[in-house]
Amino acid sequence: MYPEVALQDSVPSEAQPGGRAAWLARPGRVGRFLLSNRKATLGFVILGIFIVMAIFAPMIAPYDPNATAFLPTLPPSHDHFLGTTSQGQDIFSQLIWGARQTLLIGGIAGLAATALSVLVGVTAAYLGGLVDHILSVITDIFLVIPALPLMLVIAAYAQGGGMWVLITVIAVTGWSFGARQIRPQALSLRHRDFLESARVRGENSAYIIVFEILPNMISLIVAIFLGAALYAVLAAAGLQFIGLGNADEISWGTMLYWGENNEALLSGSPLWIMAPGACIALLGASVALINYAVDELGNPALRTARRQRGRRAAG
Repeated sequence: MYPEVALQDSVPSEAQPGGRAAWLARPGRVGRFLLSNRKATLGFVILGIFIVMAIFAPMIAPYDPNATAFLPTLPPSHDHFLGTTSQGQDIFSQLIWGARQTLLIGGIAGLAATALSVLVGVTAAYLGGLVDHILSVITDIFLVIPALPLMLVIAAYAQGGGMWVLITVIAVTGWSFGARQIRPQALSLRHRDFLESARVRGENSAYIIVFEILPNMISLIVAIFLGAALYAVLAAAGLQFIGLGNADEISWGTMLYWGENNEALLSGSPLWIMAPGACIALLGASVALINYAVDELGNPALRTARRQRGRRAAG
């Protein structure tokens, strides 16, 4: 379902008596670990650049992205870093503004899909019995339904609905993979001593799930969110590219749509397509790099292998 993003195979190594993950109790150590990891550092740098682009788009973009005040298909120059479109719009300005909607779709849809994954996966594992059976069947149904045709049908039915329609479509079709990953991890924690202690203290199920189980699954949940966010970015760009979105909105996907429809590669504006395509690829690479570091953070075996590689390299 998601692009190929590493997910740790085991979470119980994080679990500590008292219900908190050991690394979660030391946020400073987590920060130092991520900063010392080259993959994470590179991923954060790339992602940070795109976030700055999205937040400060009005100050960074030299022109109005919708303005058609320039000559069409101008080559890159000092005035137009990436040239202009066949309608005379500045491609660089569109690229800067396009980062805003692209990141919004990825972040919001990723959060929504992850929330559904956690809700279904943890509830099924903790309650068990008939609830587990029903939720597992629903999850399996969504797993076997091809996501792309389902997205196409829903998006086509609500064509022109804009960003929120895309977010809804992606969240509805993208939660089942994460739920399938979370359920067995939650099952492995279900009968731990610290959970039994919470039950003996009289804590209700909601408290145990939120304050005892979820903190021990943070690294897995973060990994699922990163995968879901990347899936959302790629899915949204794909739907917009084939016209199943609001083409009047500025995003990297709509840039691809207009570039393809106006034959950018043949009309002298290849960067109209190449620039947003490269940005989508870089954004995907940054998320994957960060996820590898998060996976290493939650899996001691990977940290040990990394230290051994470092010692061999130093020797």
